[in-house]
Amino acid sequence: MNNHEKLLRKNIGKKIKLARTNANFTQEQLAEKISLSTRYISQLERGIAFGSATTITNICKILNINPNFLFEDLLNEDSCEFNDLIDAKFLKSYSKLNNYNRNILNSMASELLKLQDAESMNYKDA
Repeated sequence: MNNHEKLLRKNIGKKIKLARTNANFTQEQLAEKISLSTRYISQLERGIAFGSATTITNICKILNINPNFLFEDLLNEDSCEFNDLIDAKFLKSYSKLNNYNRNILNSMASELLKLQDAESMNYKDA
């Protein structure tokens, strides 16, 4: 397993843990609901183990999350490098937003980046 794959597994594990805690489940409760051991849930959350398609599907159903939440890093390889820079409190809040409010927040971030880039250009020109 290369470093990129290790990083992806860790990021998926962090997201499983985040979704589990947002759903107010302990590792024991989640393990019981999907007939796995608590140890295995712990390994998934730490990125040591990676579940089968059935396991991941069951986790998504129980935690009421979209699989895209777990796998978006596979589609956007650059994003996994930034996940450690994102504040966990922000991620927890963001995960609770509905799609409408997520879109607003994403639009705001895009506009802030444009302003920041414009400001940087002004400093370079001065």
